[in-house]
Amino acid sequence: MKAHTSIAQQKLSLQLISLMLFLLGLGGLQAQQITTIKGEVIDSQTDHPIPLVRIQINDSNISTVSNSEGDFMLKTPQGSTSQFVTLSALGYNKKVIALADLKASQNTITLDIAPTVLAQVDINTPSSARVLVENMLNLKNKNYNTNKVIMTGFYRETIKRRQRNASLSEAVISIYKEPYTSSKQDAISLIKARKQTDYKKLDTVAFKLQGGPYSALHTDIIKYSEYVFHENNLDKYIFSFEKSTQINNNLVYVVSFKQREDILDALYYGTLYIDAETYALTRAAFKLNVKNREEATRLFVIKKPRKAIVYPTEASYIVHYKNDNHIWQIAYSNITLAFKVKWKNKLFNTRYTLQSEMAITDWKDNTDNTALKNKEKLKTNAILQNEASGFSEPGFWGRYNIIEPEKSIEYAIDKINKEQKKE
Repeated sequence: MKAHTSIAQQKLSLQLISLMLFLLGLGGLQAQQITTIKGEVIDSQTDHPIPLVRIQINDSNISTVSNSEGDFMLKTPQGSTSQFVTLSALGYNKKVIALADLKASQNTITLDIAPTVLAQVDINTPSSARVLVENMLNLKNKNYNTNKVIMTGFYRETIKRRQRNASLSEAVISIYKEPYTSSKQDAISLIKARKQTDYKKLDTVAFKLQGGPYSALHTDIIKYSEYVFHENNLDKYIFSFEKSTQINNNLVYVVSFKQREDILDALYYGTLYIDAETYALTRAAFKLNVKNREEATRLFVIKKPRKAIVYPTEASYIVHYKNDNHIWQIAYSNITLAFKVKWKNKLFNTRYTLQSEMAITDWKDNTDNTALKNKEKLKTNAILQNEASGFSEPGFWGRYNIIEPEKSIEYAIDKINKEQKKE
């Protein structure tokens, strides 16, 4: 069965087919000898892990992101002139640490919660949340990169049947990113990819995400604003202020949005984090309204087995932006899609969850206007599983930065490999 998983009702597509499954991800760094630093980031008051912390080498574009368990791995070039690493996370004060103070592994770093303030206290607050969102969309030529850049990214997909990991894929990609002011689409080439699948856990159904990393790119609602917000649909939403927060010690307005009750379309609802000084979108977390099951299914599912009833139960999106020298661009994306599958001759439903995430780990200006040849481009509807190898190659990622896998994923990979060796 094929299915669309799109933010734009067109860009993210998904397939369900008998006895197949896939996933991918990627990350990068320049070709140099490297030093690997591992650690975890925790809340200074609760000792709880902090996910999605950006860890960046100062005076460089090299960075990584902590996983859902707060663990991170950062590969740094030997001989780097930078002396410090900066950690930043939503709702926490940023922290700068000397590279010399970080060990090769077992670093535990604490972050302090940033104080919460009310948006209405600031005299520069726009007259309404709707006006603030309009300013955010209209100022992309000022706040976001207007040059072409080449990014290195790490992209990972996982698929679960119920609560058990059934498929894992990762890849390293190059992203040829067009200016935020251009209507030209971004292009992707594949550098490395690997996969592992336990077909026994897939029953008789498998999900395939067409486009892979392109799906992650299309969560960039500044570059691809027509997918969520555009001038013709803002009237369909209600916008309101929530308590403000801080990112990197800077005030950030928090705006919630949802579709009006009289609008029956499958639209989005969620939260926008907007820099108070520049009106730049720094982060967004939003979901597709799947209450209208018939329309939501039509948006996602384009082909399925005749005897299967398939519909989405969740479509969640997260996107983070990074600020380099007062210029913003996408830094991280996360998509979670959940589906229920019921066969007409079976009593119980089966829940499948697909999660993908992408982290930008390095970038440079594309001053030469280098473009990918057609044969080098990953197709926007490509299924990355077809490009990936197994997990057995030692030192597969080499110099590339990746998102540390969760312990459950590491366990799943190890278990799948052991099962396959028995066969």
